[in-house]
Amino acid sequence: MQLQYEMVDNILIVKFDGELDHHVAENIRTDLDDTISQHRIKNLVFDLSGMGFMDSSGIGVIIGRYKNISKLGGKVSVIHVTDQIDKIFSLAGLYSIISKHNNKSEALNCM
Repeated sequence: MQLQYEMVDNILIVKFDGELDHHVAENIRTDLDDTISQHRIKNLVFDLSGMGFMDSSGIGVIIGRYKNISKLGGKVSVIHVTDQIDKIFSLAGLYSIISKHNNKSEALNCM
């Protein structure tokens, strides 16, 4: 799993490339938390265009970052959600707490 970071007006955009499963979840969690803390991020956009697979550990990573950002009064969004990941988000009820957008501009306008 590779992560690419982009900052736009103190909004962190994180692009996932690979599989978010129990093998990488802890490292991803630590890396995200460190980046969020270092840059004092309040709003977060996950770009899931490159995510091929996510298991329950991946759901935990997403929910955990949502909880941390929410405590700061911020928002979390997802963009470019693949069909497979969309099903997982829907079944897990993640869209009740995380907004889904079609692209980066749409997500940034809703922050």
